[in-house]
Amino acid sequence: MGSPTAAPTMAHVARRAGVSHQTVSRVLNDADAVRPETRDRVLRAISELGYRRNSAARALVTRRSGLIGVIVDELRLYGPASTVSSIAQAAREAGYGMTLDLLWDVTGPSVSAALEHHLSQAVEAIVLVAAHGETPDPAVLRDLDVPLIALDGFLGAGSPTAGVDQRAGGAMATRHLLDLGHRRIGHITGPRDWPQSEARQAGFHEAMEQAGTRPGPVVTGDWSPRAGHEGCLRILAQDPSTTAIFVANDQMAMGALRALGEAGRRVPEDVSVVGFDDIPEAAFSQPPLTTIRQDFAALGREAVRLVVGAIGGDDELPSTLVPPRLVARGSTARSPRGRRR
Repeated sequence: MGSPTAAPTMAHVARRAGVSHQTVSRVLNDADAVRPETRDRVLRAISELGYRRNSAARALVTRRSGLIGVIVDELRLYGPASTVSSIAQAAREAGYGMTLDLLWDVTGPSVSAALEHHLSQAVEAIVLVAAHGETPDPAVLRDLDVPLIALDGFLGAGSPTAGVDQRAGGAMATRHLLDLGHRRIGHITGPRDWPQSEARQAGFHEAMEQAGTRPGPVVTGDWSPRAGHEGCLRILAQDPSTTAIFVANDQMAMGALRALGEAGRRVPEDVSVVGFDDIPEAAFSQPPLTTIRQDFAALGREAVRLVVGAIGGDDELPSTLVPPRLVARGSTARSPRGRRR
């Protein structure tokens, strides 16, 4: 068995094309000072040899690697996973590749280490998709020589950001229930250390206050179906007259639907349920789940728009909030008649 063939180098291309190493480099860097016939010979040699340029080496010369780094936590959850997928697609459409760093625990040191790792890959910009946790040392952020875009305002005011309008989504879900005549409305929140959870709960309270209605029981979950199941039972125990529940994500809403069935409550005849996210399973639950849809494709495009603008030197990038949308299905209906309010 023969030894594997070495990958072709720039020197091989130069010999095949009958030009200097510097001429090959100028062609690869798209320099103007190359005659068209010479450029054609070099490109033909590249094609014949199957030469592929090392992106890190290219970055040393041009400062352009064509790579965007993404740091993410909680990739097991639908929202962060969908966000990363959308960023990857939008980056590809913009002509960029993507490198990914997954954090299991978002601490200042872990984020700083991930930033350093991406810088070693010669990325042109970094997107931080961290829903909660500690921010890195401000000195580390100041010393970055590439743009950093943090989604959902993770780095606070003053940093360009894109996100879904979580508060508007929480208010939208609650107003949908209010418009159906419900007044005894409970809420299952996400974890307290997630800004998205806090914003959705703020929207819930905003809509209830504007309607002049006292909020029903509010219990905290951890995004899991089990937490939704347990939270729903706690709401029913605290206020048996509850006719509607806004649940802060669809996975917990699935658990709430099961708990209501076990408690002998029909959905939506006795209790209406609204989720948040519009996961693929939401349309196939029993009954199909009314929910708030986050437009992750638009979020990915907005994140990459900020990245491309920052790479191009735009110092006044406007932050963007992508509007959510209500998807009404079979888990909500008018409040049952005769129910005490």
